Amino acid sequence: MATYGYARVSTAGQDLAVQQAALRAAGCDVIRSEKKCGARRAGRCELVTLLEFLRDGDTLIVTRIDRLARSVADLQDIVRDLKSKGVALRATEQAIDTSSAAGKAFLDMLGVFAEFETNLRRERQIEGIEAAKARGVYKGRRPSVDPLTVGKLLAEGKKPTAIARELGIARSTVYEAKRRMPDPAVMNLENKT
Repeated sequence: MATYGYARVSTAGQDLAVQQAALRAAGCDVIRSEKKCGARRAGRCELVTLLEFLRDGDTLIVTRIDRLARSVADLQDIVRDLKSKGVALRATEQAIDTSSAAGKAFLDMLGVFAEFETNLRRERQIEGIEAAKARGVYKGRRPSVDPLTVGKLLAEGKKPTAIARELGIARSTVYEAKRRMPDPAVMNLENKT
């Protein structure tokens, strides 16, 4: 019976040290950490490895439940996996211990609030982008390549795959640049003036 810790932050600029120290203080024998978004389990290699490794009688500790999952569905899937293996889940900053009925109920409530918080943040972000677009401040990501450069290479008879290799971009970017290219008739008029 071993105690394992899992620490996660969402971006590379964030620090894992506080979570790791709390997990060490909680008695974790092994701590797995990663810097990945918690919205989905996909791509979180350390979590997947840990979940595969845990055995009957082990305990998984996180500092807060939102470090483990940001959606109720994902949280419930993880808890179900842990339960089927006989693994207990604890959180150092929340009253969560799945070995008790009260701990299980509290876990479900926190999962609902974590998902609610994520949805609110997404809505605020969309509202902010829409407001910035209305003010003319937000125009989206700048194109990674000038459409005229792509047009020139296409006019030379080069294929999209060759252009993508030459410019170091994705082939889909070549097609997008081609779509954004000005009308050739307009370009000819501009060149004559």
